[in-house]
Amino acid sequence: MTSQPAGTLRSRYVEQAASDLEENHRRQQELTERLSALKREEALLADILKLAERYEGLADASLLPEQGQDEPAVPGKKRTPAKATARRSTSAKTAPANETAKAGARKRPRRPLLADLLAELLGTHDEPRPAKELRDELLQKYPDRNPTPQVVRNTLESLVAKGRIRRHKQQRSVMYTLIKSGQRQSTPTGD
Repeated sequence: MTSQPAGTLRSRYVEQAASDLEENHRRQQELTERLSALKREEALLADILKLAERYEGLADASLLPEQGQDEPAVPGKKRTPAKATARRSTSAKTAPANETAKAGARKRPRRPLLADLLAELLGTHDEPRPAKELRDELLQKYPDRNPTPQVVRNTLESLVAKGRIRRHKQQRSVMYTLIKSGQRQSTPTGD
């Protein structure tokens, strides 16, 4: 009597485990595809940043390379023909307005980069500072800037990668200090 319910229970467990395993594989595939898309997007954004840095000093925006009309904005994402046509017709109509906008943009002073502001804030402290405190200080000193905590952390990590600041890990906390111009760049980052 007890062997039949145990066998039924065992078969249910086996079916559930097989179902869970199949669901796990499906989710792994979805995450792999999403990770691949994010890597492509990261590469595209890195290219955009490189282009922006290369053309940063140019005053004439007409010298900047332009994206083709039929070229998708993000690899893997295709624009529908209606949207592509609407964009082309809108850009043709607003060309004179764009020229006046470019002229107005030249008169407006340039905002400093977030990385420069964070490095400046780090320079005012001798001891390591966590990203949260730096963000709070940034919001207090520059109320017109409101980066998310993740943007601040990403910016700080990019400064670490460039060798402008040093990362310190203390248990589960990550803190940052500015590398002074006289300090060696090859010292460990606390990883």
